[in-house]
Amino acid sequence: MAGFKYEAVGDDGHLVKGVLEADTPRQARLSLRARGLTAVTLDALSGGAPRAWRAGPGAAQLGVLTRELATLLNAGLTVERTLTACIEHMESHAVRQLLAAVRADVLAGLSLGQALAKQPRAFPAIYLALVDSGERSGQLGAVMLRLADYLDNRQRLRQKVGLAFVYPAIVTTVAVLVVGGLLTYVVPQIAGVFEDSGQPLPWLTRALIALSQWFAHAWPVLVAGAALAALAVRRALKEARWRRFVGERVLRVPVVGRMVRALNTARFAASLAILVGSGVPLLSALGAAAAVVGNVPMRLAAEEAMRKVREGVSLARALSHSGLFPPMMVHLVASGETSGQLAAMLERVASQQALEVEGRISMLVTLLEPALILAMGATVLVIVLAILLPIFDMNQLVH
Repeated sequence: MAGFKYEAVGDDGHLVKGVLEADTPRQARLSLRARGLTAVTLDALSGGAPRAWRAGPGAAQLGVLTRELATLLNAGLTVERTLTACIEHMESHAVRQLLAAVRADVLAGLSLGQALAKQPRAFPAIYLALVDSGERSGQLGAVMLRLADYLDNRQRLRQKVGLAFVYPAIVTTVAVLVVGGLLTYVVPQIAGVFEDSGQPLPWLTRALIALSQWFAHAWPVLVAGAALAALAVRRALKEARWRRFVGERVLRVPVVGRMVRALNTARFAASLAILVGSGVPLLSALGAAAAVVGNVPMRLAAEEAMRKVREGVSLARALSHSGLFPPMMVHLVASGETSGQLAAMLERVASQQALEVEGRISMLVTLLEPALILAMGATVLVIVLAILLPIFDMNQLVH
């Protein structure tokens, strides 16, 4: 059977929307007529993964979808009715197609976890592991609610990191545009006036004119070079060895390295906490949690810890072996393993590391903003002085 999304008019004239299963569009219209409805629109919902979601939905959209699934499941709706309601509510056609594919697999006899697993690029490993755990334990609604909270917290932290650098990026862009405009348009016009006067120019003015002339001819080459460099970096980062090389160097950068370490530790600990707390076996939880770590050396360290745990080593000792995870995390994990409160201790680690990330971002932005403003002011001051010095000399000659 195929899924069809319909809009129909009832005998009382009211518009009705919904989703139904039928073999053909004709059968779908006949089914609606049997219910006293006249179809206005009837759209087939694709049974396969939509091309728009080959790379997976965005984090924000996935969080909204998960929250709706959790709310409906906790209200007592079946999985099939929950998916139907989400299909009707979602505005994006691609999301509706994705859910229709999942719903078709559920109607064919698969569990929700198995149906989601057929869309691996749309749902991450941690998502699939938690859904499977929730179904096995009979607490799918509660697990989905925890998953929705986890996705919301992760998205909130990501937004804080991104928004913190918006202002410095704007200041840098404005500074580059202002200096480029001065060198390209203003300085050449003033240079012509000075050359016509025939008087000797100060060295700062001569240097500025030379820089302006070079920039006027070289800016296309600079733009092309920057584009080629960005392309080369992008292609290089597709190779594992270069991603690892860059990741190792980033961890060694003062302030930034500590922030990256804390951010990835918070992601790893939060993912592992929700997985372990939902009853996922530790080895499976480590594999899914390692996938969310963005820094390649830290992700490899998490995967190595999983292999050591499989060999019988405790999680705390396995994490301490690489030296990339904070000692505080190792001690709390050891305490959690001893007391049987591993999930709670991992949640403490995630909270503490998230607070450290926010603190370091605040400190970095606090230092970066005035530094950028001072650099921009100093650059403009040099340009203005180079322009005014010959004018001062001309006034002295007149007097």
